[in-house]
Amino acid sequence: MSVVLLLTRILLALVFFVAGLAKLADRPGSHQALRDFGMPARLAHPFGVLLPLAELAVAVALVPSLSAWWGTLGALVLLLLFVGGIGYNLAHGRTPDCHCFGQLHSAPAGWPTLIRNLILAAIAASVVGLGPYYADPNVLGWFGTLTVVQRIELCGAVLVLALLATESWLLLQVLGQQGRLLLRIEELEGRIAATGAVQAVRAATATGLPVGTPAPTLSLPGLHREVITLDSLRASGKPVLLLFSDPGCGPCTALLPEVGRWQREYAGKVTLALISRDSVEANRTKASKHGITQVLLQEDREIATAYQAYGTPSAVLIRADGSIGSPLAQGAEAIRVLVAQAVGLPALRSLPSTAPTNGNTLPLASNGHAASQPAALKVGEPVPTFSLPDLTGQTVNLSDFRGHKTLVLFWNPGCGFCQRMLHDLKAWEAKPPTGAPKLLVVSTGTSEANQAMGLRSPIALDKEGMSVGSRLGANGTPMAVLIDAEGKIASEVAAGAQAVLALAGVGQDQGQVPIN
Repeated sequence: MSVVLLLTRILLALVFFVAGLAKLADRPGSHQALRDFGMPARLAHPFGVLLPLAELAVAVALVPSLSAWWGTLGALVLLLLFVGGIGYNLAHGRTPDCHCFGQLHSAPAGWPTLIRNLILAAIAASVVGLGPYYADPNVLGWFGTLTVVQRIELCGAVLVLALLATESWLLLQVLGQQGRLLLRIEELEGRIAATGAVQAVRAATATGLPVGTPAPTLSLPGLHREVITLDSLRASGKPVLLLFSDPGCGPCTALLPEVGRWQREYAGKVTLALISRDSVEANRTKASKHGITQVLLQEDREIATAYQAYGTPSAVLIRADGSIGSPLAQGAEAIRVLVAQAVGLPALRSLPSTAPTNGNTLPLASNGHAASQPAALKVGEPVPTFSLPDLTGQTVNLSDFRGHKTLVLFWNPGCGFCQRMLHDLKAWEAKPPTGAPKLLVVSTGTSEANQAMGLRSPIALDKEGMSVGSRLGANGTPMAVLIDAEGKIASEVAAGAQAVLALAGVGQDQGQVPIN
């Protein structure tokens, strides 16, 4: 048993020795880690030095038998403090970077980190409890009893093990780096191909099909399996407005209440049909909620492609004679203008709102005037607090993030532009820059879809679409705004991957990605 206790002490000494040296070598990262765990900034700097010194002192005390018991007790105390800090943050839905071994190994603290520290604490507790009852050999004394040949063999074995461990670690790093490079290359190839295709299409026709050309025919099923054709939509002799949407598109969802209102109020002037995709169930709930009729379902995007509508939401007007009557309107604001023109009303623009909403933008009023709304939040103004459920149903409050810079990222798992920046966002989570803000993702969609993305940061579900986003000035995804430690707006709203990552502290050029 005494040999087991000796080996246990050596293990604990190695762990604390490496952890202490690594933290001292990366003091800024250690200071930031303590702040992320909730320690006040004025204490983070001194404790950022005292903690690694304490770990080194424990490592040294574990070697001589005279101080081994006290060293093990110190190790147990430190491990219990680590367990308490990690457990507290996990209970509040936070996963700060543990920075356990400095730049050698740094990852967000999660359940594996908690379990690892619990196991080490249990080992230390066993040594504390059993140490007094067994002869506790001194490491140096035991080494002195060995013959010269045994000492050489032991040193050689230790050297070989150290070399094997170093080689294994380097191999894992190289393989991991190679894997990340391959993924990055695949992503860049996909971006180049996609960008090239989009640019080629836009170069050929920047505004959809030319005005005056015959509108492509269509025949699609509705929500009740009925077949709807372009001829049946034109049968009333009115112009037809085709609005291309997607159930996973946040701005599309925000526009749906207006679509239902337009269909009811302007039915005598224009026939408005919503062309969507995905399943009947994915569309029926939203359509029923807002009283939308004439919902046509594509298999994928075949009709949108025929009309050269490569984004959502977008819309085009078809004249009563079946010809294209307008350039392609892309985005909610352009669609409002197109609807206003189609029904003979002035072109209106929506105004940003800070009042609690369900994510809707300003609808067209029947008298052609827009209702006034409060001005958008400005830098330096306090942010209205909000509460949303996370992926497990627990409540996430913005006030939980007071005391830290926080980047609120508005997200949609069905948004193609969000998916494109997902790799960069995960890389940022794995190794955030020094001084990077904490991240709170406010997302739409289901818990399953959001969980499948594999993000480590807290994700709050906005089940009403863009209700929180509209209050903070965001009307699409991916968009983000920075909030300072006092709960005040610290930046303008950033739109697109490059601007969002810049707010997160990423300095290198990531390439501008448009919003969906």
